[in-house]
Amino acid sequence: MAIEAKAGAAVGGNHDHKVIPEPFTLVIFGASGDLTARKLMPAVYGLFEAGLLPAPFSLIGFARTEKSDDEFRRDIRDALANGVHGRPLDEATWAAFAARVAYVSGDYNGPAGFEALKKRLDEIAARDQAPPNRLFYMATPPNVFVPITKQLQASGLSPRGADKTPWVRIIIEKPFGRDLASSQALDADIGAVFRESQVFRIDHYLGKETVQNILVLRFANSIFEPLWNQKFVDHVQITVAETVGVERRGPYYDQSGALRDIVQNHMLQLLGLVAMEPPVALDAGAIRDEKVKVLRSLRPIAAQCMPEGLVRAQYVAGDPAGHAVPGYRQEPGVAPDSSTETFVAMKLFIDNWRWAGVPFYVRTGKRMPVRITEISIHFRDVPRILFGALAAGRAEPNILALRIQPNEGISLRFQTKVPGCAVHIEPFQMDFGYYDAFGGEPPEAYERLILDAALGDATLFIRRDEVAAAWTFLEPILGACAATPPRGLTTYAAGTWGPKEADDLLAADGRRWMLVRRPKH
Repeated sequence: MAIEAKAGAAVGGNHDHKVIPEPFTLVIFGASGDLTARKLMPAVYGLFEAGLLPAPFSLIGFARTEKSDDEFRRDIRDALANGVHGRPLDEATWAAFAARVAYVSGDYNGPAGFEALKKRLDEIAARDQAPPNRLFYMATPPNVFVPITKQLQASGLSPRGADKTPWVRIIIEKPFGRDLASSQALDADIGAVFRESQVFRIDHYLGKETVQNILVLRFANSIFEPLWNQKFVDHVQITVAETVGVERRGPYYDQSGALRDIVQNHMLQLLGLVAMEPPVALDAGAIRDEKVKVLRSLRPIAAQCMPEGLVRAQYVAGDPAGHAVPGYRQEPGVAPDSSTETFVAMKLFIDNWRWAGVPFYVRTGKRMPVRITEISIHFRDVPRILFGALAAGRAEPNILALRIQPNEGISLRFQTKVPGCAVHIEPFQMDFGYYDAFGGEPPEAYERLILDAALGDATLFIRRDEVAAAWTFLEPILGACAATPPRGLTTYAAGTWGPKEADDLLAADGRRWMLVRRPKH
C-alpha cells in the first residue's frame, strides 16, 4: 500500500509528506527523444534523490533507436550533467539509480519489441519479488499513441481495469487529438484497452506550484472567496507568453497553431481552475467535475475565423534583444504561405451566476518580449466620490496576480497614501515568492505529476470530458479558419507584445493588458 497516499491529494501530492507509492516499474516510450532528456529524466531522478520513489523501483526506456542498457544510462547521465535542483550528482545516489535502469529497442507497430519489454518486466518482477505494478509514459509523437496501446494489449502488458494492486496506468502527453472527432476517436481506441481510471492525460502546467495554489488561495482564505464573483471582479486576464519561436517543431506547429497548442489545453485548464465553484470534496472527481462545468458554461463563439472578440496573428521578422530572428514563415518546416496563428487574444464569457458579464481576456504568443505566464484578477474600481476628485490622482483598482512562471508567486496591488501633507495616492505591490518564502524553487511540475500518477491521484490530470468540452468550444473557430485560411490573420514583429488589434480588443472596453511582474530573486 502507498504510504500517506492521500496526504497531498487536494493539490496533487506534497513532497514534504514523503508520499511514497507502491513498488512499480516506469516504462518511457520515446526514451531517446527530447522530452525524455530535458524533462522526464531530471524529474524521475529528482524523485529518486528525494526518497520519493519506492524500493524497489525500476525504469525501462523504450524507443526505436538501438542501444544497450549502458548506453541509455550514459544518455541519462548526460541529461543530468548540470545536476538536479542546482545540486551536483551524488555518485552513490547515481550508482543506485543507474542500477535500476534498463533499455529495450523496438518498433512501436510491431510485436517483437513488446515481447522483449514483457520479458524484461517479468525478470524485474521475479528479481524484486514485488507486485508487477507498471506505469507507461507516452513521450512520443501522437501518431503512435494508438499503435503502442494496441501492442500493449496484444502482449498482455495492459490488463483492462488493473487500477488496483497490481496496477497498470498510462500517461499520455498532449495533444489529445486535433479536434473533437479525433480526440473522441483517440479516447475510443485507448478506452478499448484501458479504463478511464487508468488513463492520465498530462498537462505540465497543472503540476506547477502556483497553479495548484489557486485552490488553496481561493478556498482556504476567507478574504478572497467572498470577492471572487461578478459583484466585485471587473475582469480577469490570463497571459501565456513565450520568447522562443517554433524551434525544431516547425512541421508539427504548422499543423497545430496557438489555438490547438496552448488555448485548448493550457489556457482553458487555467481558466477552469480560476473560475470553478468550490468542489464538494478535495478529490480528483469533485475538482474535475467543477472544471468541466466551467468549460461547458463558456459562451459559444460564432463559427467564423475572426469572430468578434478574437484576434489571430503571426509573427514576422524582428530584432528582439538586439538579435535578428526570422518570421514564422521563414522557420524550418513551415509552409511559405502558412496561415497558422502564433498569437491569439480572446475575450471570453462564462455564462453562470458567479461570472455573468465578467470578461476573461486571454492571450498567448510566441516571440514575445519575455517568457511569462500570469493570471490577474482585476477588481472593480472604488466609487470616485472621494478619491476620484483629487488632483493628485485617484485610487486605481486592486489587482491580485498569480505568477505561474517564472518566479512563481502571488502579488497583490493595493493603494496607499504617500507620506506627506498632501493626499497623494500611489499603488503598492505586495509580493509572495516561493523561492523567498521557502528557501528554494518549488518542485518541478513533471516530478509532481509522475509521482501523482504512480499514486493513482488524478487531480492534476485531464479527464476525457474536459478534453471534449474544450474542443467543443473551439471547434467552430477552427472549422471556419480551415475553410477560409488567410482570412483575418494579422501580423506582429518578433519581440513585441502582439498586434495592435489585441490592444484594441481591451481598449474598446476601456481596459488595457497588464502584467504584475516582479524581478527574479
